[in-house]
Amino acid sequence: MHSMDMIRGDAGYCCAWVIVFRKAKNMNTAMVEKSQALLGQDTVDMLLQAHRDALWLLENLGVGCKQPDIQKAFAPYESEGTAFVYEDRIYLTSPFVEKCLETVPGVADFFVPLNSFFIGGTAPYVYDEDKGNGGLAPTPEHAARIARTAQEHDVVAGMGRGIKLKDEVEQMNIMAEHCAKPLYFAVTSESSLARARELYSERKNIMVVFCLTRPPLEVNENFSDDFVRVVNAGLPVFISAMPMAGISAPYCYNGVLSMTHAEVLFGICAAQLLNEGVTCIHAGYPTIADPRIEYNPNYGLISHNLLNILMAHLNLMLDLPTFQSAATTHEEHPTDRALEDARMGQALCMKYGVHMIRHPFAFLRYLIDFSFTKLEKAIAIAGEVTPEDAPEVEMPAYDERGMESVQRTGLGMYMDDPLTTANLGEIFVK
Repeated sequence: MHSMDMIRGDAGYCCAWVIVFRKAKNMNTAMVEKSQALLGQDTVDMLLQAHRDALWLLENLGVGCKQPDIQKAFAPYESEGTAFVYEDRIYLTSPFVEKCLETVPGVADFFVPLNSFFIGGTAPYVYDEDKGNGGLAPTPEHAARIARTAQEHDVVAGMGRGIKLKDEVEQMNIMAEHCAKPLYFAVTSESSLARARELYSERKNIMVVFCLTRPPLEVNENFSDDFVRVVNAGLPVFISAMPMAGISAPYCYNGVLSMTHAEVLFGICAAQLLNEGVTCIHAGYPTIADPRIEYNPNYGLISHNLLNILMAHLNLMLDLPTFQSAATTHEEHPTDRALEDARMGQALCMKYGVHMIRHPFAFLRYLIDFSFTKLEKAIAIAGEVTPEDAPEVEMPAYDERGMESVQRTGLGMYMDDPLTTANLGEIFVK
């Protein structure tokens, strides 16, 4: 039976698949039970099917990749019939992906505990608190202030860069000097790779971030060489991907989750082939294009937070360290609404549980400006917020139209797809 026929199978198939899935070596059965209690059986079944759909995407659509070392890593498996390289696209079968997942160090072996908030992300500008607008150029003093703030507050579990300095090594040194907590940063040069290796040898609690793919299902060749070098060096890799529902992914929960998941799974498989056993963090970042704002991403939606929480649950059930986005805002300034968005997102994360969360403190609209006022106030909110502060949400069930949308659109754009137009005003609106 073709895998798409299996996806379209009856309820009996779905239940059988869930039973088999729970017996997989890389499945955390305790987390499956926890997710069932928190999210409900229908939503857990949706997440498990989204994983299956992601495997179908990798097998049938593949991932565009020209990087020679990555292609070479997959090529030996053509003779086994489990992976294929054809016209600069790499196709992975389901058993091949599941086998790669077995060698990824699990959540219990990772150095960050569950339900951790980070000062993460990388804003190109700093919000000018005196003038009341964004656009300030980041400075080393800003970077040091962020690192000291992360170190001083217990509710902050660690930090990414927050802002971007031109000199990667200088920024890494500032972060390491002022913050002993887990760190993540980019590595795009030989000098920054050398410094990252030194830091990892000294403290072990660092991650190197990569957006290895760009939608839809294409390796970002601007970073692929650096990815290979970092993985071969044995450094933990934080693999991000950001498909947008309604632009580069189907406009439903399981549709955008499966597309995001497929892109990150490809990165995890590539990393395990290059250096088996290297730590991989699933940092899939499913995002929603909001037609009310010209199809730009809206990070202040309750549904954006829920979508990322669901991504975290799927990964935790697969026993993968996982790093998502929540508690940010669509506000351009650090308004009361921006702080309420932070409270809402933090409370949802606390109510339903996550692993690591970036963007919960300081970022404003589109993650362009880093606000120190918002950073301080959102940290204070995190110290007092409770799960009872979370808004009520309707947990989604599996929407078969998501894979029907993939069949129609494939590697194209989803703005005019019938699923997108059918769901405008129906989901992703709050």
